[in-house]
Amino acid sequence: MRYVTFRNPRGLAEPGVLVNDLIAGLLEAGFPSLIDVLAGGGAARRKVEQWAAQPPASSVHPLEGTKLLAPIPRPPKLICVGLNYRDHAAESNMAIPDRPTIFSKFSNCVIGPGDPIVLPKNSEKPDYEAEFAFVIGKGGRHIAARNWQEHVFGYTNLNDVSARDFQLATTQWLMGKTFDTFAPMGPCLVSADEIGDPHNLEIRITINGEVLQDSNTKHLIFGVPDLVAYLSSVFTLEPGDVVSTGTPAGVGFARKPPRWLRPGDDVVVEVQGLGQLRNPVIAES
Repeated sequence: MRYVTFRNPRGLAEPGVLVNDLIAGLLEAGFPSLIDVLAGGGAARRKVEQWAAQPPASSVHPLEGTKLLAPIPRPPKLICVGLNYRDHAAESNMAIPDRPTIFSKFSNCVIGPGDPIVLPKNSEKPDYEAEFAFVIGKGGRHIAARNWQEHVFGYTNLNDVSARDFQLATTQWLMGKTFDTFAPMGPCLVSADEIGDPHNLEIRITINGEVLQDSNTKHLIFGVPDLVAYLSSVFTLEPGDVVSTGTPAGVGFARKPPRWLRPGDDVVVEVQGLGQLRNPVIAES
């Protein structure tokens, strides 16, 4: 199934599922948010499937004209993996890591499809990063890599927008990663059963129609099982945690000359099977 969070006619953020060109809202089914669906496990998912098969008219909304938000608008944790494609590590002039390089973004930077990426006044080097993200359903600690499928609910697109001048000013990357609007996500959360192999998906970014990143998740250094095991060896993974797995080569700062994000850009991230995440770019007023 394809799960979304949308702005309902009352102006509230509501979880839903896509049914052809319609959205079946889940608030009347007893789910205030998608995290509630994830935390509910198999029983919640079965209830959603039954509800979506025959939703009451009051919960059905047209997809066209309805504002989609990020599928998980405020994830408990937004965990990012750096240098997780060999070609990106090489273009960054950094060594291939022997263990995952982990940083985070605060939830304030999450925006949905169609929302503008706002270029901050105090950065001169805003950059783009197309990424494939997975979302935790069943939480846990010390999860064995072989059990990863029990814990991954589904997948979504993410753009790890980065202010390189802030990111590279110190050895800690967080401040360059977590400006407001710097984590576009969506348009939907695709359940894991719809994706045959998460480690063989085309991933690309286009800006104003020009392809600037074009790769495949088969080139990940650390795949989903490795990341689930490594992260849960340190902290408890919780329902709704989003793990963004890194970006391939082609980012702006590695180009000659560099290609920074500019006001007026139209940025589209697309991972095979997950739809298109499109965001305009504007300057901070």
